[in-house]
Amino acid sequence: MSDDGRYTAELDEEFVVFLIGMRINALWRVHEWLPVFLAMPRMLREIRSRDRAGLLESRTTVSWRGVTVIQYWEGFESLRAYAQDPEGEHHPAWVEYNTQVADSGGVGIWHETYRVRPGDHETVYNNMPRQGLAAAGITRAADGNLTSAAGRLGRTDGQDAPITPSGETAKAGEAGEDP
Repeated sequence: MSDDGRYTAELDEEFVVFLIGMRINALWRVHEWLPVFLAMPRMLREIRSRDRAGLLESRTTVSWRGVTVIQYWEGFESLRAYAQDPEGEHHPAWVEYNTQVADSGGVGIWHETYRVRPGDHETVYNNMPRQGLAAAGITRAADGNLTSAAGRLGRTDGQDAPITPSGETAKAGEAGEDP
C-alpha cells in the first residue's frame, strides 16, 4: 500500500548509507556462492532482532547474477560494531569467505559506505510506500520550500522546479535546474 501524496524524508542526525552485494561469477560453482547468498538473510534477521544495533532501514534487490542490499545506519560506529562483532553472524561469514572462497573467483562481494551529514541529502516520494530514508526517518509534505530538489537541500526557496507538482511548466527564466 502506498502513502498518498508527495512527501520528503528528513533525518536530523548524520547517518550512513551502506551498500553491500554479491555477484555470482561462475553459476556452476554453487558450493561457493550459495553460502555467501544464504549468509545475508541470517545477518539481516540478527540485526533486526537486536534492540540497538543501529540499522534504520534495509532493502534487498535481486538481479540476474547478484544481490544488493541497501542499508541506512544510525552512524558508522554502529555499522562497524556489527561487522566486527566476533559473536555475530557477520564475523564467521567474513572468515569463511576469505579462507574458502575469495581466491576462487566463483563469487565476488563488494560494499560501499557513505556518511551523510544533515542537510546533505534530499528525497521525494509521490504515492509511494515508505522506503529508504522515508522508512528510516521522519516524513513531511514536499511543498513550499520543499517543492524542488534545490529547495529540499536548502539552496533555494523551493519555487525553482521547472515543472510544478500539479504539472504546470514554469515560464522561461522562472525555474532553475532541478532534477
